[in-house]
Amino acid sequence: MRLSIIIPTRNGAATLRDLFASLSIQTVLPDEMMVVDSSSSDETVTIAEQTGAKVTVIDPDEFDHGTTRTAAARRAAGDIVLFVTQDVVFVGDQVVEHLIKSFTEDDKIVATYARQLPAPGATTIASHLRLFNYPPRTEIRSLADCERLGLRTIFLSNSCAAYRKKALEKVGYFKENLIFGEDTHAAARLLARGGKIKYVADAHIYHSHNYTIGEEFRRYFDIGVFHQSESWLLKTYGGSGGAGSAYIISGIHYLLGSRNYGVIAEFIVRVAAKFGGYRLGRLYSYLPTSLAVRLSLNRGWWRKRSSLKKGESHT
Repeated sequence: MRLSIIIPTRNGAATLRDLFASLSIQTVLPDEMMVVDSSSSDETVTIAEQTGAKVTVIDPDEFDHGTTRTAAARRAAGDIVLFVTQDVVFVGDQVVEHLIKSFTEDDKIVATYARQLPAPGATTIASHLRLFNYPPRTEIRSLADCERLGLRTIFLSNSCAAYRKKALEKVGYFKENLIFGEDTHAAARLLARGGKIKYVADAHIYHSHNYTIGEEFRRYFDIGVFHQSESWLLKTYGGSGGAGSAYIISGIHYLLGSRNYGVIAEFIVRVAAKFGGYRLGRLYSYLPTSLAVRLSLNRGWWRKRSSLKKGESHT
């Protein structure tokens, strides 16, 4: 079973060396390493080429979470394609092995993804989010789980996720021009075809973000836009199933347990920012584009969307 690793990059020199170093010690090494770089102005391309990766450079305006990954996956020689983001570090030498062995154990498994641990330097709140979203228990999910898990059934992260290429090809790879969630969107279609997704809790990576409160708001605004524009996901798989309340309770317990009492108020403000951003994102179609751009974390998507609309109006 051949393996291709695909890494989209842009100005990732600060983290890329650590990623490649952690990849080099894996017990299972890829048959090819592919880097798709959005015209970095730092040493990203040089670092990637030094590792022997096949580097493709694209214009930054061409980058799209779904389109870029689809193009790379189509070119990939591997039977398994493993997507990794540039700010990930593998923990230990068996991460890749844990992710891909599941494909030989169960033909129904079409995608696997790693457990994300707080990166060194993660804030207390960022650490809790990772521990909440990525528990220490492996889980296999199928379409039958949607009544029990709701939207979490299709939770998947392309920060470190492996797919059977043939299964991905059958669902048309990743959808183009999504503001967010190309991985979740693909997962929904893979499960709809009878596949299974495996969360591999033994495959550890460091990956977290110390978002500001404003960035939290904008990220959840984008999630709201995604859920509204792809409303079939909620209709098919249901809502969050109480995950929001569970997150709040878990967060307060975590902060109390770690004696970070002074951070509890900030945590509550962040939760409010996420909720407000998400609700506003669900109403994006009523907002002027100029405002939506300011509210969004993925501002380039709105500019590209406006360009596409202008192009359609002239045809």
